[in-house]
Amino acid sequence: MKKLSLFAVFSVLLIISCKNSQEEKSMEVEASAVLDDQKYQNYGAELGEDKSVSALEMENTYNTLKPGDTIPMKFTSTVNEVCKSKGCWMTLDLPNEEETVMVKFKDYGFFVPKDIEQQEVVVHGKAFVSEVSVEEQQHYAKDGGKSEEEINAITKPKRTLSFIADGVLVADNK
Repeated sequence: MKKLSLFAVFSVLLIISCKNSQEEKSMEVEASAVLDDQKYQNYGAELGEDKSVSALEMENTYNTLKPGDTIPMKFTSTVNEVCKSKGCWMTLDLPNEEETVMVKFKDYGFFVPKDIEQQEVVVHGKAFVSEVSVEEQQHYAKDGGKSEEEINAITKPKRTLSFIADGVLVADNK
């Protein structure tokens, strides 16, 4: 009888703790899903409510970085291109139309929708400058739906503005 009573008490406690945990999580999602009256869909880690910098401020930050430098950042930009195979990378616009930021996702742990070109996003993670090989550039061009001619035109390594995101908010444009 004691075992049955003990089991009942533990069952009730387990149900109560699970319910509280679920309520806390849903409240956190709602808080991170709206910034400045704009609704966002969250991918990866939930982003806090701390402000992000603009694409212009991010561009200025990249101009101070050398290959090998890494800096934690959170910034807002517009999606230029996204992987059409899985949504496993995207490029973001900067005010200087000649450069974009290549965004990959931490530990390949999440993907974004494949149809978010021209949508606003907020990314959180680490910014750095890298050099991308010809082979890797060609791979991204193929994933991006480029023609064989465009892919074969890639013949030199490229200095790239890179970002490893641990969380992404995608503006809900619906």
